[in-house]
Amino acid sequence: MTTTDKRATLILNWLENELNLDVKSFQPASSDASFRRYFRVEHPQGSYIVMDAPPEKEDTAPFIAVATLLKNAKVNVPQIYHKNLEQGFLLLEDFGSQCLLEELNPDTADSLYQNAFAELFKLQRDTCIHSSNLPAYDAELLSNELDLFYDWFTQRLLGHSMPKALQASLNKLLIDSALEQPQVCVHRDYHSRNLMYLNSSPVGVIDFQDAVIGAITYDLVSLLRDCYISWSSEKLDTWLKDYYQRLSDAELLEVPFATFKRWFDLMGLQRHMKAIGIFSRLNLRDNKPAYLADIPRTMNYVVQVCESYPELSEFQQWLTAEILPIYQQKL
Repeated sequence: MTTTDKRATLILNWLENELNLDVKSFQPASSDASFRRYFRVEHPQGSYIVMDAPPEKEDTAPFIAVATLLKNAKVNVPQIYHKNLEQGFLLLEDFGSQCLLEELNPDTADSLYQNAFAELFKLQRDTCIHSSNLPAYDAELLSNELDLFYDWFTQRLLGHSMPKALQASLNKLLIDSALEQPQVCVHRDYHSRNLMYLNSSPVGVIDFQDAVIGAITYDLVSLLRDCYISWSSEKLDTWLKDYYQRLSDAELLEVPFATFKRWFDLMGLQRHMKAIGIFSRLNLRDNKPAYLADIPRTMNYVVQVCESYPELSEFQQWLTAEILPIYQQKL
């Protein structure tokens, strides 16, 4: 097989000459918001996925470490068959090409989310965080993520600045809420594009290399208030209460549902502000304007949460008066 892509040529050389793989087909499988790419390799016995992570831009070590950690917790993550750390290649189990997002609809959602909850529960209950060496989702990291909203969205995309006092009070509210929650393993991007639909197995969990130890509601809000698909508040509340009960029964939670719901909402606000900042950065810095289409749904979550909590009224007023009119013209 031949290709004009230099790194793809290196991958093929590795597969055919070092791993002695009889490659029948070599095609792009996907890319993501980082510098990583993925290729699907067809061979006589089936298929693999090759992760291409240029060493000067991406580090494969976190992926390998977290994959091992989650495998030990029986989370359904891809098996790593071969590694080439010098060149930044990993040969992985192929979970197919259908992510959960493509399969979700009102008829399938309950069943598919139950599968997603099952993997999330194992990740939270069975991952040994004390020996994991995962970084903490601490105040500094949470604050740096919120800065993405202030910097890339409000300032760079919209040409506007948030009052410093309002920014400081909002940061304190959101960070304090995150840090007072039970701390568990956090995938950090647990949503419908990173969960693979498998016909005869649980969902496949991918893109976990940025895992940390953090708030118990983080991955749940990533899943239920997904930046790429939304559900009615009634359906969401049903799923939320069911998962709350599962965590309570496992003694991972010892708070009333109202407290858990507040944690969930405020954690979602932090995540969605970060996501809006990232979508803006992908457009402005990385020339990936398609992500701008995901901002309106994500902003809607922000507005909904602000409407539910009086302590967010000043932030809501600023959004309504200063940001939403500009943002609606820009997008």
